[in-house]
Amino acid sequence: MPVTRISPDGLQPNTPYHHVAVATGSRHIHVSGQIARLADGSPVAPGDLAGQVAQTLRNTGRALAGADASFDDVVRLTFYVTEWAPEKIGPFMAGIESVIEELGLPWPLPPASLIGVDHLFEPDVLVELEATAIVQ
Repeated sequence: MPVTRISPDGLQPNTPYHHVAVATGSRHIHVSGQIARLADGSPVAPGDLAGQVAQTLRNTGRALAGADASFDDVVRLTFYVTEWAPEKIGPFMAGIESVIEELGLPWPLPPASLIGVDHLFEPDVLVELEATAIVQ
């Protein structure tokens, strides 16, 4: 496997993600911001952060599979969440937890950032996810 994830001593403990990913490989895969839409473009889970996080991860998994990769190859996740507030962490994490087994997500997750934004490109979009993967 070209990716090793670690959380060195001295960094914040008990995070739902690893702090560092070390990757070797020749193919870099960059997945554009994925949102909670079905293949026909119809929205999924309007107003439901947990539901949108889950669908966004499903779509990211499809994008990775299209490049012959999986979440095992991911070295970085960047989540953008509209109108972020600390009380949203429960629904956000519930969305991730709901698809861990379905998608084979590594746990803890690869290194990840959650960035609060005022809004995304359409008013019903609550979360967007970018991913970077490295494969042999």
